[in-house]
Amino acid sequence: MSQPAPVFPRRVVPILDGWVFAPEAMPAASWDEVRVAGSTITLPHTWNAADGQTGGGYRRGRSTYARRVSAEAGATETWIEFDGVNSTAEVYVGGALLIRHHGGYSTFRVNVTDHVVQDAATIVVVVDNAANETVYPQQADFTFYGGIYREVRQISVGATHLALDRDGGPGFTVTPRLAEGSAVVSMSADVSGPGTADASVRFVIDGEGAVTVPVVGSGAQADLTIATVRRWHGLRDPHLYTARAELLDGDAVVDEVELRFGCREFEIDPQRGFLLNGEEYPLRGVSRHQDFEGAGNAITEAMKQTDLALIRELGATTVRLAHYQHDQRFYDLCDEAGLVVWAEIPQITVFLPGAVDNASDQLTELIVQNRHHASIVCWGLSNEITLAGAGEDVVAAHRDLNDLAHRLDPTRLTAMANLFLLETDHPLVTLPDIMSYNLYFGWYVGEAADNDTWLDDFHASYPEIAIGLSEYGADANPLYQSAGPAKGDYSETYQALYHEHMVEMIEQRPWLWATHVWNLADFGSAGRDEGGVAGRNQKGLVSFDRTLKKDAFYVYKAAWATEPFVRVAGRRRAERAEDVTEVVVYSNQTEVTLLVDGAEVGAVSGARAFRFSVPLTGEHEITARAGEATDTIEVRKVDEVPAASIMPATTIANWFDEAPLPAPEGFFSINDTLGDIKQSEEGARLIGAVLEALATSRGEVGRGVEIPPAMQAIVDRMSLQKLITQAGSVPVEQVAALNAQLNLIAK
Repeated sequence: MSQPAPVFPRRVVPILDGWVFAPEAMPAASWDEVRVAGSTITLPHTWNAADGQTGGGYRRGRSTYARRVSAEAGATETWIEFDGVNSTAEVYVGGALLIRHHGGYSTFRVNVTDHVVQDAATIVVVVDNAANETVYPQQADFTFYGGIYREVRQISVGATHLALDRDGGPGFTVTPRLAEGSAVVSMSADVSGPGTADASVRFVIDGEGAVTVPVVGSGAQADLTIATVRRWHGLRDPHLYTARAELLDGDAVVDEVELRFGCREFEIDPQRGFLLNGEEYPLRGVSRHQDFEGAGNAITEAMKQTDLALIRELGATTVRLAHYQHDQRFYDLCDEAGLVVWAEIPQITVFLPGAVDNASDQLTELIVQNRHHASIVCWGLSNEITLAGAGEDVVAAHRDLNDLAHRLDPTRLTAMANLFLLETDHPLVTLPDIMSYNLYFGWYVGEAADNDTWLDDFHASYPEIAIGLSEYGADANPLYQSAGPAKGDYSETYQALYHEHMVEMIEQRPWLWATHVWNLADFGSAGRDEGGVAGRNQKGLVSFDRTLKKDAFYVYKAAWATEPFVRVAGRRRAERAEDVTEVVVYSNQTEVTLLVDGAEVGAVSGARAFRFSVPLTGEHEITARAGEATDTIEVRKVDEVPAASIMPATTIANWFDEAPLPAPEGFFSINDTLGDIKQSEEGARLIGAVLEALATSRGEVGRGVEIPPAMQAIVDRMSLQKLITQAGSVPVEQVAALNAQLNLIAK
């Protein structure tokens, strides 16, 4: 009588230490060769933690990681699981290429069974983040950090096991469907190995029941009913169930995988916005990039928890996890916290004909690896993909992606974040199930109130189409403060004022299905050099290292948070030259009382932002009180504010204040609007050259921008002076030379 095969339970072991890194490609190298050429590191790791955040060029190319790995005694198969390697990874053992994975943000696994025995073998991973035309992303406003920047694990299994080779997914799918007070949960498992003919799978939902079914072919499927279902309901009740697929050989469990899921239903109505479980549930939140100052994308669990805590403190109901697949752990945290998630792939900025297949692969991995998460409600197909145009090839590729997403997951919606330059009647607007626009009126173009007009016009013209606001924001360097904040001054003061307007605008438009501030925190963007800091996008509500909450953070906390608080803004503007200063207080209470040097000077009723006029005569302690909450700052009267608190005078805004340029009667100057100047043939040529230069002033993201007629009309109403001011960091000599050229062109 034959004996049953010994059971080997799945073992998953993180392998984060003992790695060697060499800044060159060494695919056929031995352990000793890599060790001599490199240095010992611990994962997660990126080679761009420094140069990817300081501006200018950063190293994009091939590097090598190596580690010694041994097979587990008794295991039949050995796999190595990578949570994220940016952006292309080649895995070698003994010079043999085992896998080449393209895409820097998703999980992938490699079967090393035939190459790794109990005696240690060397695994070599050649990582490449060099520019190419076949892997997204290639042109975007963030740094493409290279490295093995997420966790790596060794997975050891027996001969028959739940599949490890299905697009990095768990080999187990859970799909709940709600009825009146119950839920039917469909579960399926993929099985690999020689024993599948005699195997069965027991599907379990903890506390709700179990069912055992035979493996048919290479899989098993069954439904379980939760008779009295408790729904996942966002922040109010983010309840999760635990499902388990147990692979059985007779009565013995030979492998198992566990997933958490939630039971909820949602819809998006063009008039009512987002509905969760039949209730109106406004989605108001932020977008998040994963990198931190000093760490790049190689972040720790503590850093993930920090971001989650910041989002929760704001009182946000949603987070857009941009512009790529985030760590599996962060989706788990969103499930647990009750945050509604927009998940997306890095098809961004400029459409790459050679990367159509790669976009499909990255979307497949995103969905297969994450479709059990209750928090995720939509799959983002692209972001601002039409910057250089939107021809039929772009539409066709998105149509295929849209169909792919629905095949892989018919329970969720597809989404797109559209560039604010995209015409509203373009086919891409209605191609996915839902869409949002990235609008930057009040920062890059126009004024903040133009956001109101643009959205109202869209809603009036297309009342049957749901629209959201996927990005909006303004850069702020907390070093820069202003008593008279203006667009383009990069002051913390202007950013807060801008967001005050945006909060009110959004509250008056409940039909916006979701709104996402750009961005939770400042982030690395190697191509930028503006606002006093190189290599950084400063639109965050908090600083890059997450230690400083800008005043705009409290604008949103006042609008969304429920725990009582009060915050006096302007604490970094301690030295003030005005005789009477405005003190701004943010609170989620309805009345704020102000005290100066211990004496009450007044109370203001209202919502979110409360303003007081305070005479300055010396040093003062200013305290705001709202209910039991208090906050205090100190200010002092000075004759002149410190130069460091104002944008450097190389920007055109400050230069104009001191020395107005000539504007001879009958001739053009930079004070004229673009539209007027372009009426002259000679002026039109000059403006064309200026706009081309300004379009590329913020690095590669601005290359090849096409401006549609509706947006061009807004730009044409601006003076050339204002446009240059918004561009920032334009040398005085260049502006003077341009004005001189215009002075020679008759009106």
